[in-house]
Amino acid sequence: MPIDPYILILLGTVGLAALFPARGSAADVASGASTAAVALLFFLYGARLSTREALDGLRHWRLHVTVLACTFLVFPLLGLAARGLVPVILTHPLYQGLLFLTLVPSTVQSSIAFTSMARGNVPAAICAGSFSSLVGIVATPLLAASLLGGSGGGFSADSLLKIVLQLLVPFLAGQLLRRWIGGFVTRHKRVLGLVDRGSILLVVYTAFSAGVVQGIWHQVSPARLGGLVVVEAVILAVMLLLTWYGGKALRFGRADRIAIQFAGSKKSLAAGLPMASVLFGAQAALAVLPLMLFHQMQLIVCAVIAKRRAREAAAEVSAPQPAAASRTAAGTGTRSG
Repeated sequence: MPIDPYILILLGTVGLAALFPARGSAADVASGASTAAVALLFFLYGARLSTREALDGLRHWRLHVTVLACTFLVFPLLGLAARGLVPVILTHPLYQGLLFLTLVPSTVQSSIAFTSMARGNVPAAICAGSFSSLVGIVATPLLAASLLGGSGGGFSADSLLKIVLQLLVPFLAGQLLRRWIGGFVTRHKRVLGLVDRGSILLVVYTAFSAGVVQGIWHQVSPARLGGLVVVEAVILAVMLLLTWYGGKALRFGRADRIAIQFAGSKKSLAAGLPMASVLFGAQAALAVLPLMLFHQMQLIVCAVIAKRRAREAAAEVSAPQPAAASRTAAGTGTRSG
């Protein structure tokens, strides 16, 4: 059962914020650094995304539309349905975080890794994850503003302006400059990946420091956290079943169904955390908690499924082919006669 080491580092960052939260002028510095880190993240996202590869992937448009529908339509509908669990199982702040989780785009790296492990359509998973991330830059803030409203993070014209300046403008700048910096980004992919993760750690520290100063952890009991885990497990199970059997109903091949299942049932921690810091501001700590839990859950469950799909594919390859064997035998008999 894979435990993502990065999740452990994130939890350590949360613990650091709980013990040594940024206060006063230190909080202002951390907030400014977090804002710059988010802008850098989305600039690098834009610089990495190959427009040519994305356009080439449009040829498999049915698969991409299916994944986008799962990510930005079915997931949010499940999130809205969970509203009935407040306040019996979920508190209102936890529900806001759960609903935000359902609005986040799909992953890229882990979707590709699990699709490859399960012997699925890897190029389709690459394009589907890239499309989801691209659409999510616009769709996630707009859906959050529509579904969460003022109760989420105080959405207003000023909030939308911050979203444009901190997310969309850096992303577009990265796309425009990709022609000149694309080679550098490709050559230093590993180093820039560390910059990505370090930036997210800074965002998490800033968000949870603000939460600790405001005393939000007194609002979350172990029973509420347990209820949140159960609700997320149900949502993940529904999406895994729907993407697999829905792909079959839509007459996709096995390799495509694997890509749809892994790209359509997952949510991106890397994209969701910085978005939450912009959308929720000081209330971001509880908003990202459901996403962090769901991220680890999806890694564990999808790893088990991917291994099972790989075994099934290997069994199909090694299984004897009676018809082919009969034809071979008949041909041999004819030649010998």
